[in-house]
Amino acid sequence: MRRLRQDFFITLGLLLIAFQAAAAPNVVLIVADDLGYGDTGVYGSRTILTPHVDRLAESGVRFTSGYVSHPVCSPSRAGYMTGSYQQRHGWEFNPAGRDLNAGMRTDQVTLAEMFKRVGYRTGMVGKWHLGYTGDFHPLRRGFDEYFGVLAGGTSFIDPGMPGVETLGRASAQREPPRQIYRGDNVVEVDEYLTDVFTREALAFLRQSDQPFFLYLSHTTPHTPLQATAVYLDRYAHIQDKATRIYAAMVASLDDSVGAVLDTLAVNGQLENTLVVFLSDNGCASYINGACSNGPLAGYKRHFHEGGIRVPFIISWPGQLPSGTVYEKPVSALDLMATFAAAAGGDSDSPDSVNLLPFLSGQAGDEPHEYLFWRAGFNAAVRDRRWKLIRYRHSDLTFEDLGSDGRLPPPEGGWDIQSPGEMLRLLYDLEEDPGEKHNVATKHPHIVQRLEEALADWSVNLPREPILPATRSTLAEIDNKMVQLIF
Repeated sequence: MRRLRQDFFITLGLLLIAFQAAAAPNVVLIVADDLGYGDTGVYGSRTILTPHVDRLAESGVRFTSGYVSHPVCSPSRAGYMTGSYQQRHGWEFNPAGRDLNAGMRTDQVTLAEMFKRVGYRTGMVGKWHLGYTGDFHPLRRGFDEYFGVLAGGTSFIDPGMPGVETLGRASAQREPPRQIYRGDNVVEVDEYLTDVFTREALAFLRQSDQPFFLYLSHTTPHTPLQATAVYLDRYAHIQDKATRIYAAMVASLDDSVGAVLDTLAVNGQLENTLVVFLSDNGCASYINGACSNGPLAGYKRHFHEGGIRVPFIISWPGQLPSGTVYEKPVSALDLMATFAAAAGGDSDSPDSVNLLPFLSGQAGDEPHEYLFWRAGFNAAVRDRRWKLIRYRHSDLTFEDLGSDGRLPPPEGGWDIQSPGEMLRLLYDLEEDPGEKHNVATKHPHIVQRLEEALADWSVNLPREPILPATRSTLAEIDNKMVQLIF
């Protein structure tokens, strides 16, 4: 009898494990590069048509206060890839080509590593930007397969090809470190890069022997602005060249989203796949108005909403309500805990919140009391209603900027230990989401409360980043010149 009872519980355990494996959802994370808050139809664009991104929103939840944890590419990715504020592990600034022998700390568990621990097949296609060599490579950070560019960007196609339009520095030859890799090996790619990334992603999706996690990290619509005739022809009516190319690039991104959704549907996997779409930061000011952050102030590099509030959609048919809008602040950091909960994995990040109970209506309070941002001496914090930004005042002028629009850094990088004079900005995001009115002097008690929250968050964070701050520029905000550091 005892042996029968033991056999029964062993069999039951095996059945439960098998059931969990069968029920485990596939997960697809699609990330755009420098896509503005207002650059898709569902987020209000009247210039660019994005029927497939819109379709994804119709099938799931669209966040209107969805944030990334940094306003530039690499540290933002270090945030959502680990579920932890990047300041906790030192990846606070864009590496600016210095990640040839450096990268995000290897003791940080990535999304891919979390999924592998619970039996997922993991694949990545596209931009990595968290270290190139050795243990920093995606294949050593939890991914079974990798195809993409390890650097922060690269040319999309030979600018001399027929039907191609280009703005910005693009080359027919991708020089190191901007080559395309399959695994550890450089491969030649002649076709439009967005289309190639899409094709590689679809090939991964068609291997359906076990639950999978796909990270499709597009480089579009990051500079250089480049598009092919198949996408440009849709926007031939736009006279401004930059705006036309940018719209065409977003069209290629939207087609990619559609191809992923269609492939999942054909394979019978759409109903059991959790799909997330977001941008790594807001759109950039240096492409001369070709993009849009909608009604939001600021751009990439800013702690204003236009730099950190992004298009953010999550869809899981049958598990999350469709066609809904969620207005409370959430963060891309929350992907780790959310994915872990869906997959039966673990997340030990103190910064990541499982959003599933909030989106399904099981939890009614706020996912976060506060969200925080920091880049050197600049910082920001928001609660449900109020947002405080601190920028360092600068005596420099736009004439001090180099030809690349950035400030030449001092030897060893910018001193982030001595903040100097700070400009404090307080915004009521309920009444003023466009951050037009600084009300800091009217509400000193709110400024003090947010300052205290920011100090409590910062006190246990390391001040010395892995790489020093070398990239910086100037902006005129509230009639004062401030230094942005990234």
